[in-house]
Amino acid sequence: MKKKRIVILGSTGSIGRSALDVIGRYPDRFEVAGLAAFSSIETIAKQINTFRPVAAALYNEEAAEGLARKTGMPVWGGMDGLCKIARLEEADFVISAISGAAGLLPTLAAIRAGKDVGLANKEVLVTAGAFVMDEARRYGVKMLPIDSEHSAVFQCMERGGHGLNRVKNIILTASGGPFFGKNRKYLATVKAADALKHPNWEMGRKITIDSATLMNKGLEVIEACHLFGVGHDKVKVLVHPQSIIHSMVEFVDGSIISQLSKPDMRSPIAYALSYPDRLEDVIPQLDLTAISGLTFAHPDLETFPCLAYAYKALGAGGTATAVLNAANEVAVAAFLEGGIGFNDIPAVIEEVMSAHPPRPVSSEHDALEADKGARAAAHSVIKRRKKV
Repeated sequence: MKKKRIVILGSTGSIGRSALDVIGRYPDRFEVAGLAAFSSIETIAKQINTFRPVAAALYNEEAAEGLARKTGMPVWGGMDGLCKIARLEEADFVISAISGAAGLLPTLAAIRAGKDVGLANKEVLVTAGAFVMDEARRYGVKMLPIDSEHSAVFQCMERGGHGLNRVKNIILTASGGPFFGKNRKYLATVKAADALKHPNWEMGRKITIDSATLMNKGLEVIEACHLFGVGHDKVKVLVHPQSIIHSMVEFVDGSIISQLSKPDMRSPIAYALSYPDRLEDVIPQLDLTAISGLTFAHPDLETFPCLAYAYKALGAGGTATAVLNAANEVAVAAFLEGGIGFNDIPAVIEEVMSAHPPRPVSSEHDALEADKGARAAAHSVIKRRKKV
């Protein structure tokens, strides 16, 4: 069997590290062709030493120069460097795991180079979903989901054995984060350290805050609509604190197919890497007898309005989802720095969205212009709120 050659965009983050763990377990099936990250020289240097890629890239150009001196290998810098490694001739599969809207251009570069993409960066489709999926179809590449929820939906649809016209609802599950069941008065007192204590998953800081606000689920709703070609009225969310059922698909006959496993990102990563095959012994086996119960609840949209804003942005269409995402990224960064409170995150998003008239997205430039404007608006809103 020919080895699949992998580029990982975001190799030093939680998804990237998990992907390397999977690849390292199956050296007869996979090899690393390229690694890319933001600026972490020491971490990526260790990965390079272990996996021996042909090239690397760092978004921080000064760090890229330092990594090149340290390793003596080709290291490309800046956004151009990320796009260059995404197009790497030696690779046939690219894992897109760079956090935030920064992943858009490298992912498009991979698509236009004819590389199949394992998508772990939901912001790519949130920012320019219809356009990106059109590009994937144009270049004949697969977009395989790595988010646990979308991988679950993908697997359920395959097992369902029918087209979209037989699907009644896609049901995404949410853990509820660390504040499930709390009220807005309580949330007004929480600090970043509290919000970063996710009960089930080990993730990066930004996505962990998104999980706490339910914005992560809102972004996943948008991603699901584009990945699976359904309207937002067909994508539902249920809070499932145990994080055992990763998502479900309800069919028109009333039957529901779900995908279960322990909460471990190596499982969806392995499925994307090996598709349509499955790898053995990727994560520990799920012991159903040890599960005391599986519970579900509707999300509290009054306490956690970010999910409602995501549906609103989907309904508005065009650049609205890019604006939602950009405002959220800025607000989350401000919260992590201690500049605003937890309840200020949705307030900033709502104000920025309300001031933006949505426009069509016919290219990546349309999405990036909306992203840029929304970031500036969010910074302005945050600055004004600090003075109040």
